[in-house]
Amino acid sequence: MSATQFDLPFVPASCDQCRDAAALGFGFTMAFQPIVDVSSGQPFGYEALVRGEHGESAAEILAKVNDGNRYRFDQACRVKAIELAAGLGLPQRPACRLSINFLPNAVYRPETCIRATLQAAARFGLPSAQLMFEVTEGERVADSQHLINIFDAYRRQGFTTAIDDFGAGYSGLNLLATFQPDVLKIDMELTRGIDASPVRQAIVSGVLLVCRRLQIQVIAEGIETEQERATLQDMGVVLMQGYLFARPEVERLPLWQAP
Repeated sequence: MSATQFDLPFVPASCDQCRDAAALGFGFTMAFQPIVDVSSGQPFGYEALVRGEHGESAAEILAKVNDGNRYRFDQACRVKAIELAAGLGLPQRPACRLSINFLPNAVYRPETCIRATLQAAARFGLPSAQLMFEVTEGERVADSQHLINIFDAYRRQGFTTAIDDFGAGYSGLNLLATFQPDVLKIDMELTRGIDASPVRQAIVSGVLLVCRRLQIQVIAEGIETEQERATLQDMGVVLMQGYLFARPEVERLPLWQAP
């Protein structure tokens, strides 16, 4: 994604405008993948992942996003994810979060973006406390203070904040030193084959130590084998995401059992 920020972004008056796919020029939907608490076997949350209405991949949809529609797309993704998750019953499980990836370079003023998000949450009956917003480590942010301001604004509304793909980008610990999220998601580049890699085990152990001291929850991404799961669980990681538990499913909540 380009790091170009908007000078004059589209500011929606309501979540209805954000839902208007025609204004984007293309449609999309969401798939959901569970984040599992392996100590209980229950979903801690679900990450919303963009997909095409006719089965197109996330890459195909994201290729249509540019500086002219980035803000509207970011807002439309939030509303679509909230609408679908609420319709699938997520509000029935108050402790289960909906995790949404956001584009910091599309967020011009956090308060404006939050307004549309809160409108959607209220309209579809999903409490704001169930919302988690992820920013990927690989997303270049020209102004780090801008990202800090976004996270501060989100926390004031009770949203959970997260750094996604930690260990895959270029900023690493520098990003974590700049601001501390509620949740850190360790990228699959560090978790893949960790059971047979003393180097990966050492690196992840260091990350876990930092997170414990900063009181940051950790999610291990990309888990595909029982050996990876067991090794990470022995290291103290209880929140995990990956094909071992479930693949993303379009407009469905895998592993979902309504209370």
